[in-house]
Amino acid sequence: MALRLGLGLGLPQMPQYDPRRDVRDVARAAEETGFDSVWTFERALVPDEPLDGLYGTPGLPWPDFYRHCTDPLVTLALAAAVTDRVRLGTSVLVSGLHAPFPLARTLATLDAAGGGRVLAGFGTGWSQDEYRAAGVTAYPDRGAQLDELLDVCAAVWGPDPVAYRGRWTQIAPASVGPKPARPIPVYLAGSGGRALERVARRADGWLPGHVTGPQLALYLAKLKEAAARHGRDAGKLDVVLRVGGELTGAPLPEAGRRPYTGSPEQVLADLAGAAEAGAREVLLDLQTHCRDGAELADRAAELHGRVRAAGL
Repeated sequence: MALRLGLGLGLPQMPQYDPRRDVRDVARAAEETGFDSVWTFERALVPDEPLDGLYGTPGLPWPDFYRHCTDPLVTLALAAAVTDRVRLGTSVLVSGLHAPFPLARTLATLDAAGGGRVLAGFGTGWSQDEYRAAGVTAYPDRGAQLDELLDVCAAVWGPDPVAYRGRWTQIAPASVGPKPARPIPVYLAGSGGRALERVARRADGWLPGHVTGPQLALYLAKLKEAAARHGRDAGKLDVVLRVGGELTGAPLPEAGRRPYTGSPEQVLADLAGAAEAGAREVLLDLQTHCRDGAELADRAAELHGRVRAAGL
């Protein structure tokens, strides 16, 4: 019997939403609809003259919907306060924008307050402008800083006394709390060689983004090989695929169609392909094309119903 595909929903963070109302309303609606999780992403700024193109692609402009996005952890805290069941995930926090020790404490507090529902998703990010603004670490050191963040989280979330000495963080033996309600699962993003190696070595799950089922299958084959090199079973790693979806009603021409966009039948076929390739959960980020929280909740409920009616 096929496993049921988990469904997550991206919370409203973009500038068209009212954080006083829409975050809580959408979080409540997601839980009532039956979503398994709610998620946030991190976008700290949009530079007028970027040092990098979007996602590190030279010349690719940054979209306006990234302007004035809400803080991911404040957004999750708002969602935690009005829900009881849905898991609370980040896809992703940009590790280099945060000092490791305060971030580890904040995530532990959120997990304790939410009753053990946090999924800590991290990535190294791609924007040099954001790294310069944060002033935490230099952009070339982003991989090493993520490794240290994972070490610090393990120490802070573990038993007292907490002690750690690293390049950016030095903790003399101390009591540090509150502790998370349970061990917080760590998910890592990225699909390059170094990123997949880090997932294979250190993560509880992997956070691929915006790939088709066939593309996902290729990455998972590489992840399986990497995990074997580190004595781990890739089959035990959770896989949560983030997709930017949109239901258009009428079918779109296949030539040039963005995956997970189009008629209900087209989107369902894409989701089925992702599940067949190995995605255990799909994070549906529908917020870009919605005007407000009410529209987002309605579209999310419609797609959730169609997915479950299709047997996924």
